[in-house]
Amino acid sequence: MVGTRETRLIVLRGNSASGKSAVAAGLRDSFGRGLAIVGQDNLRRVVLREHDRPGGANIGLIEAVARYALDAGYHVVLEGILYADRYGAMLERLSADHRGPTHGYYLHVPLAETLVRHATKPIAHEVAEADLRAWYRNLDLLPGGAETVIGADSTLTRTVGRIMSDTGLDSLPAREH
Repeated sequence: MVGTRETRLIVLRGNSASGKSAVAAGLRDSFGRGLAIVGQDNLRRVVLREHDRPGGANIGLIEAVARYALDAGYHVVLEGILYADRYGAMLERLSADHRGPTHGYYLHVPLAETLVRHATKPIAHEVAEADLRAWYRNLDLLPGGAETVIGADSTLTRTVGRIMSDTGLDSLPAREH
């Protein structure tokens, strides 16, 4: 078992440029101290410098970091593309082991909008349109209806507000230190 009855685990998934990192940052800004962001890109690309592949080392690292933060009493926002076929078993295990509530969200942005959004990102020159097209998976949902789909028409403010309310983070105190 991991975490406490009070800790929240929030999983944000979606294609590249769907807004996952912005939503995670918005949740932290809204909540304050006591909310850990466990980002797939940071752990996979920066810490391990690993390509996303089945059975990659980042999968276990993501799980270990999320478990550690939950056990330390942090609410956790785990965000990334997190393809269902590669990360689904880990996410299911983490959710099953978490003592508190777990909430899953899939940010669904059509490919055309993904391409437009990607062009505004700092790494736009490093990732080609062909790569985005190859990586894109339409509604790559986890089995069992474990996720709420949020469409591209939901603004960042509305999405953050909805998740704060759905998870109860809007009524919990932030950490003092």
